[in-house]
Amino acid sequence: MRKVQDIRRYQGFFSMTLLCMLLLYGPLIIVMIYSFNDSPSIIRWEGFSLRWYYEVFFGLEAPKFKKAAFNSFSIAIMAATTATIIAVAAAVGMIRGGQFRAKTASFALLSLPLMVPEIVTAVATLIFFSTIGFVAGYATILVAHIVFCIPFAYLPIAARLENISSIYEEAAMDLYASRAQAFFRVLMPLMLPGIISGFLLAFVISLDDFIITNFVKGAGVETLPTAIFGAVKQGIKPDIMAISSLLLFLSIVFVTFSWFASRIGMKHS
Repeated sequence: MRKVQDIRRYQGFFSMTLLCMLLLYGPLIIVMIYSFNDSPSIIRWEGFSLRWYYEVFFGLEAPKFKKAAFNSFSIAIMAATTATIIAVAAAVGMIRGGQFRAKTASFALLSLPLMVPEIVTAVATLIFFSTIGFVAGYATILVAHIVFCIPFAYLPIAARLENISSIYEEAAMDLYASRAQAFFRVLMPLMLPGIISGFLLAFVISLDDFIITNFVKGAGVETLPTAIFGAVKQGIKPDIMAISSLLLFLSIVFVTFSWFASRIGMKHS
């Protein structure tokens, strides 16, 4: 039997890991630290303060950011919900549907948005909406996010479903349950951890998206990422760091919930 080698013992592995961690998380940590800086300067520390978080919720620009936050969260909830429903149907069809024509092509179409550069997707979506005469605004963002989030919701749901044996549904139908009853009363509860993970992942992807949103949003409609980008063009201010820190914290919470849901699903497989 081949001996499994511990890559942690390779020369330079530890230092390379530290370098990667520093490059990935160093800027995020700096942003979070300076969001608590009492000084309006982003380079000079003058003591701990929550003034910029207060500014986010009650300052002069608070109405703009509140409206952008409402757009972001409402779009993210609707996009994630719709994408999750479609992803559940797609996962059941792909995994429980047996062999059918164009199954490989269907899987490729589901995975394609993950591999195509986001800027290409944004330009193509904008051209499509312009061609059919769909006026850019809230609705275009919602439709674009639904389509973009489907593959992200599909992956954890499909991974969960692949680990569920079909004997549960067969046993239910042997006990005179219909296909619909076997799905909703047997398969759906078993898929629930994957469904939760898929929803949370799609929610975070929609909430954080900037490139596609910036292309299809139209005039007068802002989400938090585009509002932050517009504010940064006028100069980086500490309140922008506070908003970024809040978004980062929220993303971490949702990703953590998604991870725990996946772990629970694995334990009950």
